[in-house]
Amino acid sequence: GLDKNGEYIDSLASLGIGFIEVGTVTPKPQTGNPKPRIFRNKKEKSLLNRLGFNNKGVDYLVEKLKKRQSKVIVGSSIGKNFDTPNDKAYEDYVYCLEKVYEFSDYIAVNVSSPNTKDLRKLSSKDFFDSLLKKLKDSHSELSIKFGYKPIFIKISPDETPDSLALICKSIVSNKMDGIICSNTTVNHYEKFGSGGLSGAPLKIKSNKILTFVRDEVGKDFPIIASGGVMSVEDYQEKIQLGADLVQIYTGFIYEGPKLIQDINKYS
Repeated sequence: GLDKNGEYIDSLASLGIGFIEVGTVTPKPQTGNPKPRIFRNKKEKSLLNRLGFNNKGVDYLVEKLKKRQSKVIVGSSIGKNFDTPNDKAYEDYVYCLEKVYEFSDYIAVNVSSPNTKDLRKLSSKDFFDSLLKKLKDSHSELSIKFGYKPIFIKISPDETPDSLALICKSIVSNKMDGIICSNTTVNHYEKFGSGGLSGAPLKIKSNKILTFVRDEVGKDFPIIASGGVMSVEDYQEKIQLGADLVQIYTGFIYEGPKLIQDINKYS
């Protein structure tokens, strides 16, 4: 969500990071939710956002991916337009997958943003397994044309243990390549109202989810961890709990490029 439209890939790569995830993009451009829609709580070192997949559309992102100069690994996060009903959501995801695949190093499937109405319902058994099957069918065809690119599924930290176990089972059985654990949480009492909370308050919850997911999928299944990484120690904790890679966003907002330098120095 930091670089939704792939406009700063080369600049971000110069900071020394190992990979970048751009997006989330949707088939058609959309403005997102009404402003103001992002709020900073300096005391808690958190961000609250209700952006709503504001982006310039997948075609715009593809043009930026084509023009990037850096060799840094780039993943493209894909989603659905706000007005696409859930029973047609797979069409948006497959459309975006087919657009970004050739020009991405991996694809992240975002079914866990809390800021698009009913999006998280795609993680329910009524939609989730069917969505992954359709993505895998498209993935198999694209792999023949452009080589194999892994697909990661980004999950919510607010799932119940039973629901999360079913999600993990479906991800593994449908031969997805990894999990991004996790998105922002809606379980909070922020004075700014509804939306997804990230930053320091998310760390404990996201770490619990990370531990649970690692136990469910086994020691060798790839996991990208996210949520509450505000220091080197937070990064190291994610690795110790079973993460293979770690993403930061809110920590970068509060700590700046020094956080990246510190992680690279001490990790």
